[in-house]
Amino acid sequence: MPTYAYRCRECTETFELNRPMSESSAPADCPEGHQDTVKLLTTVALTGSAIGPAASAPSGGCCGGGCCS
Repeated sequence: MPTYAYRCRECTETFELNRPMSESSAPADCPEGHQDTVKLLTTVALTGSAIGPAASAPSGGCCGGGCCS
């Protein structure tokens, strides 16, 4: 389930909610009980490594033959 970040316009508190994507645009109440909140844009950090070797381009240049010198 995705995590969405919000900021309260009344107390300026930032908080996160886990909710389904179907509810991503639904209003969110501040933990302090305020209702004037705004959803923040967040970036996704992906970590880890790829499994297996990286794919390589075929040999022989752009068309597989001698057209590129």
